Amino acid sequence: MPSDLEIASKATLKPVSEIASQLGISPDRLELYGKYKAKLPLTLVNPAAIERCKLILVSALSPTPAGEGKTTTSIGLTQGLNRIGKKTTVVLREPSLGPVFGMKGGATGGGYSQVLPMEDINLHFTGDFAAIEKAHNLLAALIDNNLQSRTRSLDLDPRTIAWKRVFDMNDRALRNVVVGLGGSAGGVPRESGFDITAASEIMAILCLSENLADLKKRMGNIFVGLTFKDRSPVFARDLNAQGAMAALLKDAIKPNLVQTIEGNPAIIHGGPFANIAQGTNTVIATRTGMSLSDYVVTEAGFGCDLGAEKFMDIKCVSAGLKPRCVVIVATVRALRYHGGADLKVVSEPNPAAVEKGLENLEKHIENVAKFGLKCVVSINKFTTDSAEEIDLIRKRCESLGQSAVVADVWGQGGAGAVDLAHEVVRLAEADRGGFKPLYDWSWPVRKKIETIATQIYGADGVDYTPPARDTLARIKKLNLESLPICMAKTQKSFSDNPELIGRPRNFRITVREIEIAAGAGFIVPITGEMMRMPGLPLVPSAEAIDIDDDGRISGLF
Repeated sequence: MPSDLEIASKATLKPVSEIASQLGISPDRLELYGKYKAKLPLTLVNPAAIERCKLILVSALSPTPAGEGKTTTSIGLTQGLNRIGKKTTVVLREPSLGPVFGMKGGATGGGYSQVLPMEDINLHFTGDFAAIEKAHNLLAALIDNNLQSRTRSLDLDPRTIAWKRVFDMNDRALRNVVVGLGGSAGGVPRESGFDITAASEIMAILCLSENLADLKKRMGNIFVGLTFKDRSPVFARDLNAQGAMAALLKDAIKPNLVQTIEGNPAIIHGGPFANIAQGTNTVIATRTGMSLSDYVVTEAGFGCDLGAEKFMDIKCVSAGLKPRCVVIVATVRALRYHGGADLKVVSEPNPAAVEKGLENLEKHIENVAKFGLKCVVSINKFTTDSAEEIDLIRKRCESLGQSAVVADVWGQGGAGAVDLAHEVVRLAEADRGGFKPLYDWSWPVRKKIETIATQIYGADGVDYTPPARDTLARIKKLNLESLPICMAKTQKSFSDNPELIGRPRNFRITVREIEIAAGAGFIVPITGEMMRMPGLPLVPSAEAIDIDDDGRISGLF
């Protein structure tokens, strides 16, 4: 069986100008990055066309460490929709180098449902992540520079500074560092650290901004810390940081156009993780795709408890978007896992484990209904699936009045998603604008957190540590109670304990600390042991990646 990279390397790519022409974009409006990649202008956004377009969200059940194929399904579904005559664009997030060189691999799909050029997209692409990293770290440098200044000091208390630096790599050694060493010329010593770039508030801001002016305003609103004297808040605008930061992002704010392996348009832009950030691509990219297509297929990270909830409650409310239906990607192996099968044997047939694991899928189906939307379960087919196990999934969905479709998007591309495409069209055309968010942004922060925990996770309630309670009081004092909630929680469980698989009951969520992302416009309660700088696994995938003398890359997946 050929690898994803081998399949991608044999594909014949169309010039990106041909892909643009499918969307009615003239070549002179493209900013080319070689033959197969281009930046799109912000002026393509058309509010009237957005109203007519049908937005489809792809989510999943709680995943195994390898992921269950949301990106692959999103691409395959896009190809399937185009095959049945629906003008469709897939809009995705950009991969982070952390997973690429860590455990999970890239984020360009797989098999015959990939976005191309795969190597470029998975590595540096058009430089968006680098620009975000530089803009973020510029603010960090300006903060430390102000601490050092005798004449322009803002009286900032270093102990209250939450702004770390970022780096797009899994590197646990950088989680906690001391900066400012080396004597008086080296700055003011203080404890700090690094987050991965996907967790940067600049990434979140880029993904929610509507234009350059909005981007600059949001970056000026970034909360930096408190003053010594009267504990007044200090924002990035007090450091005059937002102009230079926005200048670094002048190209990164523009969406990237590439193609699927079947030559359909793909827009890729932004890349926050869903367990430690909002897990969706940019508002600008989604609006651009919707301005140019009849259907847009997009995805949100991990399961319906994470990326999908944030997509609905943060992105859709902020941008005024209304999805028409949801696709929940389920795999037999994930259901085996949630039914108690060990990860070492999760690829072996186990109908009893699948039957038990179906309660995890049921909860995700229930969660979609809380937003007033219909969904279809897409069974992402693997060669290790047995007919008995697939039949169990179909029957359970049928008993719930829920449609389920087998999709072989890895092995057959768009042809393997035609049945799924027809069901998506049926649901989307039947939708009568039923979408509603889970909570009202005007509610108190505690009520919003507890609504997510009890309604989406199934928790009995929420506990707060003393530092978290202190931040809740600070949020109130700063008049930021009306911001939405972006929970940081393990993707492995509905709870904050990754060991509680399936559908746990009789548990409580513990909020360990809370970050104020005033620039992005949300509050980040951090639960359990979540870390915003991952570490590498025992055997990183980086060890298998190589390049030959002719510049051909191997080992990427």
